[in-house]
Amino acid sequence: MSKLHITTTINGDAAEFLCDPAATLLDVLRGELDLTGSKEGCGSGDCGACTVVLDGEMVCSCLVLAAEAEGRVIATIEGVAEGNALHPVQRQFLEKGALQCGFCTPGFIVAAKALVDRNPDPTETEIRYWLAGNLCRCTGYDKIVRAVQAAAAELRQERTPA
Repeated sequence: MSKLHITTTINGDAAEFLCDPAATLLDVLRGELDLTGSKEGCGSGDCGACTVVLDGEMVCSCLVLAAEAEGRVIATIEGVAEGNALHPVQRQFLEKGALQCGFCTPGFIVAAKALVDRNPDPTETEIRYWLAGNLCRCTGYDKIVRAVQAAAAELRQERTPA
């Protein structure tokens, strides 16, 4: 079976790769492109550890064929920080102790950033609903929710003119 040539944009940069037609986006991100932040927790779209943003929509990269990335825009956990400056969501996860083993953290951060990008003032219920597709086996969800609330507040303050 011949490999497919895919041209896409990942974290703002043009990217090209060859893949088998049956390869998942997660397989290519981790194996071909060395973007190992997204994790495979379940391989069936149930845990959210592999969450990325594809053309502005959150997806489980274990359920997307790599070939579907042709001409599309992908954002992964590696693109959340700006250089060495952590995004407020990342910083608040650290400050609020919203992680333990860290396996699920990249998916939660990508999802949380997608939420605050769309809704700068989410309620606790909205946060919990938005993150419902991401599972954590180590922490309770309260610290994660508090981190998202704090990040949203920080981002709102940054957006407010002095």
